[in-house]
Amino acid sequence: MTKPTFFPGQDAEQKLIEEKMNKIKHKIVIFSGKGGVGKSTVSANLAFGLAWKGYRVGILDADFHGPDVPLLMGVQHLRPSADGDEIIPVMAPLNIKVMSIGFLLDDQNTPVIWRGPLKTKAIKDFLIKVRWGEMDFLIIDFPPGTGDEILTAMQILPKLDGSIIVTTPQDVALLDSRKAVMMSKKLNVPVLGIIENMSGFVCPHCGKTTYIFGKDGGKNAAKELNVDFLGALPLDIRVRELSDAGRPFIVEYPDAEVSKAFMAIVEKIIQKVSKQQKEK
Repeated sequence: MTKPTFFPGQDAEQKLIEEKMNKIKHKIVIFSGKGGVGKSTVSANLAFGLAWKGYRVGILDADFHGPDVPLLMGVQHLRPSADGDEIIPVMAPLNIKVMSIGFLLDDQNTPVIWRGPLKTKAIKDFLIKVRWGEMDFLIIDFPPGTGDEILTAMQILPKLDGSIIVTTPQDVALLDSRKAVMMSKKLNVPVLGIIENMSGFVCPHCGKTTYIFGKDGGKNAAKELNVDFLGALPLDIRVRELSDAGRPFIVEYPDAEVSKAFMAIVEKIIQKVSKQQKEK
């Protein structure tokens, strides 16, 4: 797909986006073909994982209809501040910069009822007006599906390192994740890989693993679509409990299997973007 054509005013806007985003070494978008796969939880924990390794990290919540990132990062009660024309993002644990439409709503029950152009403007504002500064990684958490927000960001974000698709093993999730992979490829955004979430539940009492949603679906889809399989994340009730509390699971339970799986995925991501940077 060719890059969009910008009108004079839009061209100036695009230059501002490029100026801000060029201060960030790596920009990664995370999305899924459908909802309910734990995409935002994965995004938050990957941000925690990168920050835990000493990287300067920011996370942009571009899921306007389900802005869960503030809750997952433990900063839902905070608000961004302003300095002139710039917005100062909220600081989460491990010094992660966070921006979300959720900070700007009256309360958590207020719905965002916007058409595409308003969502497009909001994404551009978050890229231009937020004081991201110099960072190593910006994680962008998209809504499920292949709609306006994803199309806009993928077209206007300069030098995207790639996309990560989150899925679960069952067939319906895999069907939609294939569409997400194809969208990324059509927009010339490299697919860094697929993450299979909720891959198996290990009983805390007997130790038996039950594959509630199936097994190896994400790995098989990655092979079929000729993209990398970044790893599988087992179900662990403590992830849900700590995510609801806005506390980084990998920090509190570093020896848990799911923490080891998260950090192995983080290592793969670091290796892939570093390799891509050297090849440019």
